[in-house]
Amino acid sequence: MSLYLIPLVIFGFIILISGIFTVKQQTSAVVERFGKFLSFRNSGLHFKIPVFDRIAGRINLKIQQLDVLVETKTKDDVFVRLKISVQFQVIKEKVYDAFYKLENPHDQITSYVFDVVRAEVPKMKLDDVFERKDDIAIAVKQELNEAMVNYGYDIIKTLVTDIDPDLQVKEAMNRINAAEREKVAAEYEAEAERIKIVAKARAEAESKRLQGQGIADQRREIARGLEESVDVLNNVGINSQEASALIVVTQHYDTLQSIGEETNSNLILLPNSPQAGSDMLNNMIASFTASNQIGEEMKKQNAKKGIRKKPDNE
Repeated sequence: MSLYLIPLVIFGFIILISGIFTVKQQTSAVVERFGKFLSFRNSGLHFKIPVFDRIAGRINLKIQQLDVLVETKTKDDVFVRLKISVQFQVIKEKVYDAFYKLENPHDQITSYVFDVVRAEVPKMKLDDVFERKDDIAIAVKQELNEAMVNYGYDIIKTLVTDIDPDLQVKEAMNRINAAEREKVAAEYEAEAERIKIVAKARAEAESKRLQGQGIADQRREIARGLEESVDVLNNVGINSQEASALIVVTQHYDTLQSIGEETNSNLILLPNSPQAGSDMLNNMIASFTASNQIGEEMKKQNAKKGIRKKPDNE
């Protein structure tokens, strides 16, 4: 008799053990009896009637993320691929709808994302897609919330995580950006060069002004010196014409002397006509004669002064 009881006890123990099950945290188990929904079991240790009850499935109550890659065309006929990340969660109060109403929720969400993105992006140009990606994400979220809440799903957030235009378009955009940067750099370089030219021109103008002022002052002093020289020569009996000739010859020899003092000078002054040599010689003789006359006249005046002062001394 005991031999027949042992298999029954073992079988009963196996049946009992099969009725015990556990549910993980943030998970809900769906229990059915004879194929009909019975109850939901949350996290912890639970018991079901063996053979009659079965676990039809388990629902994940955590926040999940689904990445959807959508390829579409923009308003300016550029093909672009957008990666939409959808974060969603099963509503605890609607676990029944989430389990029984949708066969594959991921496919359902993907379909809605495709529908919204391909309705919104063709209204925008490529640059607007980059600038208004948040608007695209908001539109996807609104559409998904309205559709998926009836199936027990709550859309937490949608993100446009990547915008990838066609390779040729990206290369063209890079060339455009490079050209724009080169244009800006050229404008800055041109502006810097203009500033240098203006500064140089102002410096040259100031230099010319100062140079002209210096020349004017120099000529003014030369004229004053010539005037004084002519007055001195007139006082000793030399007329203005002879005085002018003497001054010209004196300046001529002063110039030759200053040129000769330069050790590295290669300048040689030559008369430019046969008559010039004779004129130079005559001028030299006239200047020497005028110098002698000045010397004699100055000696006479000094002698007269000495005679006039002698009686006073006596």
